[in-house]
Amino acid sequence: MSKVIGFNNAVFWTDHTEILYCEFNNSVPNLKLEQKVIESYIEAIANLCNEKPMPFLIDLKETRGTYTISIAKLIAKNQELEKLKITESYVINSAASRLLIGFYRKMYNDVTPIGLFKDYTLAKDYCLNAKQTYYKKHIETCKQTSLYY
Repeated sequence: MSKVIGFNNAVFWTDHTEILYCEFNNSVPNLKLEQKVIESYIEAIANLCNEKPMPFLIDLKETRGTYTISIAKLIAKNQELEKLKITESYVINSAASRLLIGFYRKMYNDVTPIGLFKDYTLAKDYCLNAKQTYYKKHIETCKQTSLYY
């Protein structure tokens, strides 16, 4: 079952794959994200994840300028999102976006695995593989720490 939450410049959704999809669009180079909007995005993501860690597939192909910087900062440094992210998979179409994302990840010392892709299908495959690996490790950890009587 799909769940979708939409805003003026963003859409967030989940489906049977249990990937959190984030699609941002903005063609105005100097548009900045307001704090209220950022808080709404975080609330939407938390609602869709429902406390379950998921890979994030973030489509930034249709963003320009400072909006891209705001999204990179939001994803990289928010503590609430940190608990929900298995991995971040970005779909981008410019070297500038690649550099900005890399810069903010280093600046905020984010340890979440990341993939940068031009192809949406490859980005989705990366998320599915990361999710499988994450839950396989989680199951093994649970088996090792469980007490059997």
